[in-house]
Amino acid sequence: MKVYKFGGASVKDAKGVRNLLDIVTGESDLFIIVSAMGKTTNALEGVFEAMQQGNEALALERIDLSYAYHRGIIDDLMGADITIEQVDLLFKQLRNTVRNTIYRSSDAELWYDTIVAFGELISTTIISNYLNGHGVRNKWIDMRRAFLTEQRHKDANVNIEATAIRLKREIGASDVSVFVGQGFIGGAPDGTTTTLGREGSDYSAAIVAHVLDAESMSVWKDVDGILNADPKKFPDAKKLDRLNYTDTIEMAYSGAQIIHPKTIKPLEAKNIPLYVRPFGDKNAPGSVITGDVERAYEPIMIQKDQVLLNLHSRDLSFVLEEKFAKVFTTFDSHRIRINLVHNSAVNLYMAVDASWHIDEAISELVAEGFDVEKMEDMEMVTIRYYTEELYHNYAFDKRIVIKQTTPHSLRLVRSKE
Repeated sequence: MKVYKFGGASVKDAKGVRNLLDIVTGESDLFIIVSAMGKTTNALEGVFEAMQQGNEALALERIDLSYAYHRGIIDDLMGADITIEQVDLLFKQLRNTVRNTIYRSSDAELWYDTIVAFGELISTTIISNYLNGHGVRNKWIDMRRAFLTEQRHKDANVNIEATAIRLKREIGASDVSVFVGQGFIGGAPDGTTTTLGREGSDYSAAIVAHVLDAESMSVWKDVDGILNADPKKFPDAKKLDRLNYTDTIEMAYSGAQIIHPKTIKPLEAKNIPLYVRPFGDKNAPGSVITGDVERAYEPIMIQKDQVLLNLHSRDLSFVLEEKFAKVFTTFDSHRIRINLVHNSAVNLYMAVDASWHIDEAISELVAEGFDVEKMEDMEMVTIRYYTEELYHNYAFDKRIVIKQTTPHSLRLVRSKE
């Protein structure tokens, strides 16, 4: 079994879907994981925001726009006279969810997951139908039934042992050897829909590869492979042909967009190689991530937008462990990811991802006896395997608020201006 993952940018239009067909034609024993098409997740977030505001008309208008976008892809692929009943049913369910839900802010994550999951359900339904119509017989898998996650919304972890039973049951009775499933989504023990975090389709594919003992996993992207830096920010970025699991997870944790941070562990556990391959050229080698590579042969440079928080304990008691426990528990309860920590006896600096819950977390911490300063328009720069030249170019920037140096890595948080 091989696992192929296709992101939203790869299947944003009919041309992309045709290219996916070209890549998978002739394959057998293949599990295909697909994201929502193009910017559909963003569009469905807009539906959710209108729902939060109690603006049903706006939410339905945005659903109609999304339907028109997907209908245009279907028309291009199959003809304007073709109707995919499952797609129409999914859009009907989405509209009914908006019309019939009594929204409460305490259920925000639940309804967020319920709404945005339709993107993957719709994209995989279109692609499964298209492949079946062009000689690639396949079975559509509902990953809400196949993946059992924890009872947590917006950033759920997968229960691998329970998922193995469910996933094998879903594919076991099939007379085909190609399967199409959604990335990013799963199901909680209470039956509600969960999501695995933005860009979580990589994680979905890795779980499938782990459970099915895949010989390899391939992520098809609009790049030649893994680069040591974002070329939009670092013009001298170079392609890395081979990378080990450790360097990859360090890149992902520091903010590199190439692979979701949770992806590596399920693959490393069974030494499954991960290929990052160019969607536009299926014969190109791309990059491979395995366990038998010593270290990257180029410096790895990552730049990521952050919010910096400075927590000051009014009773000067940060030396007590329970203070730290309270802080980290608060951020975890609000699904706020902490990327860098720097502390003294009475101050705790934390670089975190932007989240709509930051102000809620700050309010809780203020009530617990902290003074909290929030600094926006910040960025975190990570340089792994820095050279002397790179160190001197970055380490003495006057905008730096925090700098951490180890023999292998330089990490700093600085203002953007």
